[in-house]
Amino acid sequence: MPRYELEYPKDATNLVKRDGDRGVYSLRRIHELVNASHFLHVSLNIPGLPFPACLPMIGQMGSFERPSADLGDPLDLYIHGYATSRLFRTGREGGTEGVPVCVSTTHLDGLVLSLSAFNSSYNYRSVVLFGHATIVEDPEEKLFALELITNSVVPGRWKQSRQPPTNAELQSTGVLRVRIASGSLKYRTGGVEDDKHDLENEDELNSIWTGVVPVHQVFGDALPSSYNRLETPAYISEYTRELTTGNETYAQTNAKEI
Repeated sequence: MPRYELEYPKDATNLVKRDGDRGVYSLRRIHELVNASHFLHVSLNIPGLPFPACLPMIGQMGSFERPSADLGDPLDLYIHGYATSRLFRTGREGGTEGVPVCVSTTHLDGLVLSLSAFNSSYNYRSVVLFGHATIVEDPEEKLFALELITNSVVPGRWKQSRQPPTNAELQSTGVLRVRIASGSLKYRTGGVEDDKHDLENEDELNSIWTGVVPVHQVFGDALPSSYNRLETPAYISEYTRELTTGNETYAQTNAKEI
C-alpha cells in the first residue's frame, strides 16, 4: 500500500494564487528543494529598524526528536550563524513562542524565450516557508543541527573535519530552530508558449528565435589548499560530479515542450 503523502494545509499565507495549478504543498517536495539549496533567504522584522531584514543563511530540514524522520514527515528547519548577529539577538527576544520568519529559496532551471517579451519566462522551482524561530539551547540538539548543516555542504563532511569543535567555535556559533507552520512550492517546466496571433505572423516566425536555454549549476574540480597533503577524496569528487550531472539532467528534461 503506498505511503500517504503529507501536505502543508492551504491557507491565506501559503496559497499559490496566480497560476495555482503550479502550486505544490507536498512536504516531501518542499523539504527536498530546501535541502538542495545552498542558500536560504530568511526574512523577519527587526525591532527598532524601519524595514524588514532579508538575510542569506545556510540551513537544513531535520528532526532532533526523530533523527530518522523521512523528508516527507513534518520537520524543523535549522539555521546557523554568528551567535551575536541581529538575527540571533532577535531570536532570543522571541521567547518560547519564537520570532515569526519567512524563508525562501529559488532554483533557476531555464530561460524561456518566446516571440513576445510578455510571454517569455523562466523555468524554475521556488519554495516559501512560514514559521517561528527560536534559539537552540540544548547542547546535543545544537551539535545535531551543526552536523546536519555541515553534511548538507558535502555528505559526510562533519566526520571528515577536525573533531570535536572547540568551546570557542560552539560559543560563537548560534543555531535557530524554525517550527514550520505552512509552506508551498511553485514551479514552471516546459517550453515556450505564444499567443495565436503571434504564431500566425510569418514575419515574426522568420525573424525571432524562440526556445529554452537550460540553466544548471556546475561544480568544478576541487582545488587543494596551499597546505593540503591529500589527494581529493572520492566522497567530494563523486558528490560534486553527481550534483552537476543531476542538475543538467533536470534542466534539460524539463525544458522540453509539454
